[in-house]
Amino acid sequence: MAQFSCGQRPSETKADKEPVTRKWVDINYAGDTLTGHLLDIYLPSQGEGPYPVIVTVAGSAWFSNNSKHWAYGLGEPLLKEGFAIVPANHRSSREAVFPAQINDIKGVVRFLHANAAKYDLDTTFIGITGNSSGGHLAAMMGTSGGVKNYTVGKKTLDIEGNVGGNSKESSRVDAVVDWYGPTTFLQMNSCGSSMEHNAPDSPESVLIGGPVQENRDLCALADPITYIDEKDPPFLIIHGDADPLVPHCQSVLLLEALTRKGVAGEMITVPGGGHGEGVWVDKYIEKMVTFFTEAKNDSSFKIKKR
Repeated sequence: MAQFSCGQRPSETKADKEPVTRKWVDINYAGDTLTGHLLDIYLPSQGEGPYPVIVTVAGSAWFSNNSKHWAYGLGEPLLKEGFAIVPANHRSSREAVFPAQINDIKGVVRFLHANAAKYDLDTTFIGITGNSSGGHLAAMMGTSGGVKNYTVGKKTLDIEGNVGGNSKESSRVDAVVDWYGPTTFLQMNSCGSSMEHNAPDSPESVLIGGPVQENRDLCALADPITYIDEKDPPFLIIHGDADPLVPHCQSVLLLEALTRKGVAGEMITVPGGGHGEGVWVDKYIEKMVTFFTEAKNDSSFKIKKR
């Protein structure tokens, strides 16, 4: 089976060598025993808490239920800028089909709100970043804030879910950095890819529980573009124009849809960038750090959304 994950993976440097004052590892945010429901929390060494938060989700073609160690690498540069980072697992698509994965990440954010004081977190700002399939979930978090049951055609899905409870807490996020995430599954083949996304065993087909071209309503429900409205938080999208697995057009479609709805969005196209290769480099990592810092400091984003 052809797979995509994050291509060139971020650093997996051990957290105990990084500038953290406190850390909590393998917290189950759902109150069960599933590996896919574990998260870690790392606090920076500088400054005083509570600390603003970035949730990180690693790419795995949605096949992994235990990739938070890779997700740590996505957030590591943000620790040095005073952000707490929360690398989070989600259930594998082989364990449970969509919307289980977005239900899980929404459960993460509600858990953080409910336990902010315990972990010294400032949940008035929660950003999210992810790469590849993690970028898809980050984008979904950005556009589906406040969405519960949603219907396309003959299919209705519960996008919010109730993972971990904390139903009185918000699952909205305040800013999104999407590293080359897929969006519109039905167009992945037609706009260029080296893998067969329409195959019944493709990552997208496994995610929704059937071949994508035979399940168009489910594809729409798994597309972050479906949920965009004017209340969505700002986006930074980073994608290589030579990505052989998640074609560059996926991010172009997302940016165009955000722009039509008046949502603040910026896209960085990396010339010659592959599926992570040439993309996860200092130049663009610094763009992510600057974006989250500016979004945190601009209260108009929070006022607009909440």
